[in-house]
Amino acid sequence: MNKKNYISTFLYYLLATLIAAAMLVPLFWMISTSFKNKGALMALPIQWIPKEPTFDNFVRLFDTPGFIGSMGNSLVVAVASVALTLISSSLAAFAFAKIKFRGRESIFLLYLASMMIPTQVLFIPLYLVMSELKLTDTLTALILPGIFRAFAVFMLRQKMKTIPDEYMDAAAMDGASLGRTFFQIIAPMCKGIFATLGIILFMESWNDYLLPLVMLQSNSKFTMPIILSAMSGQFKNQYNLMMAGALISMVPILILYAVAQKYFKAGLQVGGVKG
Repeated sequence: MNKKNYISTFLYYLLATLIAAAMLVPLFWMISTSFKNKGALMALPIQWIPKEPTFDNFVRLFDTPGFIGSMGNSLVVAVASVALTLISSSLAAFAFAKIKFRGRESIFLLYLASMMIPTQVLFIPLYLVMSELKLTDTLTALILPGIFRAFAVFMLRQKMKTIPDEYMDAAAMDGASLGRTFFQIIAPMCKGIFATLGIILFMESWNDYLLPLVMLQSNSKFTMPIILSAMSGQFKNQYNLMMAGALISMVPILILYAVAQKYFKAGLQVGGVKG
């Protein structure tokens, strides 16, 4: 490597490091603030590393009525939504990718066109449907919309299109049904994209604020984003308490990513595969 290339490479990595550091500053401040007492919170100059770290903020959070219940509600909704979405979307993607039927491409394009509709526009008709089904103010109203996820179908179809049809032909020659072919051959070959979609969908459901706000009325059914929003008014200017809540809300996502990270990179590359 000549001197010019060395300097350009050094500057590139230096700039990337500075940008990454700047992006991590808010996260570091959030973690630091969550361990501060009220006095350290208002201290000047700012204590980036608290001199007397405390867990009192987390204790107060778990003592707050409804907080632990909201964590359970969010976990139920997120896990059930991910499972329902992956099952329904993978079956639809299998049909669009491997089963030839009349109008397949036209129906798929129409399906993709639904991605152009802002989710917020659908809240009123969705609320009316759930109201007719007597499902408002239930966690089911937050889970059922996961049946229809055009983005998940698109990602899974892109992956399944890369799987040679010879696997299907060999399974058919052995007398395997389409269902058996899907569950025993196609699905195991899509672990990477399942992991990627699982993380994305879990984050979306776990952090969702608007849909629970529309569908839920009872405090016992509230999810974490709703509780944290309510607490921002109840504990006004107590940023240490709010940062502790935000930190706790990140833990399940970090755990999920740590478990599925070996599949995550491969799954992200699927979207660029020509279908």
